[in-house]
Amino acid sequence: MEDRRQHWERAYRDRDPDSVSWYQENPARSLILIGETGVQPEASIIDVGGGAGRLVDRLLELGFTRLTVLDIAATALTYAQERLGVRSREVTWLETDVLEHHFEHPYAVWHDRAVFHFLTDQADRDRYVSQLETAVEPGGHVILATFSPDGPESCSGLPVQRHSPESLTECVGLGFTAVDFQEEAHHTPSGGVQHFLYGRFRRATG
Repeated sequence: MEDRRQHWERAYRDRDPDSVSWYQENPARSLILIGETGVQPEASIIDVGGGAGRLVDRLLELGFTRLTVLDIAATALTYAQERLGVRSREVTWLETDVLEHHFEHPYAVWHDRAVFHFLTDQADRDRYVSQLETAVEPGGHVILATFSPDGPESCSGLPVQRHSPESLTECVGLGFTAVDFQEEAHHTPSGGVQHFLYGRFRRATG
């Protein structure tokens, strides 16, 4: 059976990174939510599942200096590194499974667009939240974007767990307070529409 790493490596090898359904030329909603946290350019930000995405490009353009991109697929990270050229040296790249990685320092902002909704098993969701509790600093921010209840039931050939504000809040747990929820109709490169829910949470300070 194909494991997670093999699946996502194949997904990026078989298609141009600008043609996958989750591609965004301008990750405007994510940038707005990161801006609303109020963090300064020296804040440590991690983009979980960022892969070949362009959020890191935009954050570099805005002057952020402590950026990390985590993805399970080496091919996805390579696309981003080649696109950024010499600026890729300003970013920390982690080729790893978010559920298994040992985080060495906490982050002020944890951003995840379209990883969490692939965790259809409760045990995996619990492990993910455990990672949040380890890797997000007290008072830090979590931005999770998943398919909303009227979003797709699958993506990239895999089932997903769609979320409402209530279910996402329940998943994240008592250590984080829900701050804001926003909806987005994402237009895919092929012309389809995927409905997303973005949740912003704040970790308790003590």
